[in-house]
Amino acid sequence: MKNPHKDKSWFKFLSNKYVWVLLFFFTWMIFLDNYSYFDHRILDQQIEDLEDNAAYYKEEIKKDQQNIKQLKNPEQTEKYAREKYYMKKENEDIYLIEFEGDTIEKK
Repeated sequence: MKNPHKDKSWFKFLSNKYVWVLLFFFTWMIFLDNYSYFDHRILDQQIEDLEDNAAYYKEEIKKDQQNIKQLKNPEQTEKYAREKYYMKKENEDIYLIEFEGDTIEKK
C-alpha cells in the first residue's frame, strides 16, 4: 500500500528527523525548561516591579534627608513637634478643632 502524501513537499518536510528534533527543542525551551519563555516573562515583571520600588524608596530617602536637614534647626524641630505630636510649651493650652465631614485624613 502506497502512501498518497509521500510525494508532497509538506510531508517530506514533516518526515525529516531534524525538523522533529527542532520542534521538540523549541517546545522544551518555551514550555518545559526551568528557564522557559513564560518563566522569563514572570521574572522580568518582578524585576520591573523591584526597580519601581527602588525608585520610590530613593525618592523617599531624598525627602527624609531634607527633613533631617530642616530638623537640625531648633525652630523647625519645635514646629514639627507641635504639628506632628501636638506638643506644647509649659502654661500653654492647645485646642484641636475638628469639623464634621472634614476631608483631611489623620496619620
